Amino acid sequence: MRILVACERSGVVRDAFSRIGWEAWSCDIQETISPGNHYTGDVREILFEKWDLVIAHPPCTYLTVTGNKWFLPQFDSKFPTRKQDRKEAIEFFRIFTKLQCAYAIENPVGIMSTVYKKPDQIVHPYWFGEAERKATCLWLNKLPLLKATNKVEPVIIKYKNGKGTDSRWHMATMKLPPLERMNARSKTFQGVANAMAIQWGAHLTKRALDLRQQ
Repeated sequence: MRILVACERSGVVRDAFSRIGWEAWSCDIQETISPGNHYTGDVREILFEKWDLVIAHPPCTYLTVTGNKWFLPQFDSKFPTRKQDRKEAIEFFRIFTKLQCAYAIENPVGIMSTVYKKPDQIVHPYWFGEAERKATCLWLNKLPLLKATNKVEPVIIKYKNGKGTDSRWHMATMKLPPLERMNARSKTFQGVANAMAIQWGAHLTKRALDLRQQ
């Protein structure tokens, strides 16, 4: 069984599938952080090869709701290409929906729920033993919904001004340089990666075995 983890350089999801015996590859325009099977380059160059599963993490900078304020007219001069950047990000996201194999597309809450369709599922790391809150949308094809494996209470931090709350993972990355911050925030939590590998891996392996026996 072969899996491609698109737009991943951490290797977290790739390695979770490797541990259950899959031939797992990650792909990103940057080199992998963790040694393992990795294609450095544009994922479109290998996307439509023979994969049993693709898990995609398309960049969310121009898709997430947290960046919506930068599209207001008063910021046009500061970010003159932002609308075009969002258009290209949407087109890139849609490439993964053209796959015929099983796939999961992951993104935070954002514009794709409107311009594409609502996600099949929204999960949080605290469903899988990680005490963090991070709403993660999943668009699924030929895959079951992820089941919570170990629900724990998320650790929530209140802002000193009393006007909101945040999560430790998010606050810890605020002072990082832009590229490091983006990489840190895009990293999949280990508990989520393990659930993907165990649940989706078992589902697709069983499906493949059933087809061979027919």
